[in-house]
Amino acid sequence: MALGVFSIIACNSSRNISYKSSEYKKREVRERSNSKSNSANKEANSVLKEAYAYLGTPYKYGGTTKSGLDCSGLVINAFDAAGIKMPRISRDQAKQGKEIRLREVREGDLVFFNTSGSSISHVGIVEKVKNGEIFFIHSSTSKGVIVSSMEETYWNKRFVKATRVL
Repeated sequence: MALGVFSIIACNSSRNISYKSSEYKKREVRERSNSKSNSANKEANSVLKEAYAYLGTPYKYGGTTKSGLDCSGLVINAFDAAGIKMPRISRDQAKQGKEIRLREVREGDLVFFNTSGSSISHVGIVEKVKNGEIFFIHSSTSKGVIVSSMEETYWNKRFVKATRVL
């Protein structure tokens, strides 16, 4: 029973989401001009293209398939598309790459949150930064795979750190 309670807390948002999956289903991953290297740009495009394929997928604790996945499962699958193996749980994923300031994030970076009260328990992939607003794709227990904004109070208050793996 404790495991079930954790899954409800671990990848959840109680707020309305900034974007619904249907708005992204037909979106093509575009070439970005603000990346520092073409290699990172291609890897970020691969990561986001794979993540977009899961939009609307329901949340499932421990899941890693189109029938259901959790936040860290989404990261595993998305980064695997770029040839990068990631640990299974979000707090271990937070140890990968280089920690960066939130204002420095770009597409493909990871953002980590404390939704359980004790340590990192949720992860999202930066989807875009528009006029300083950071959007990230993640798996929410209530809505499945969606895109949210760091400006939402729920996420802003729970933000812990950002990392760059690509």
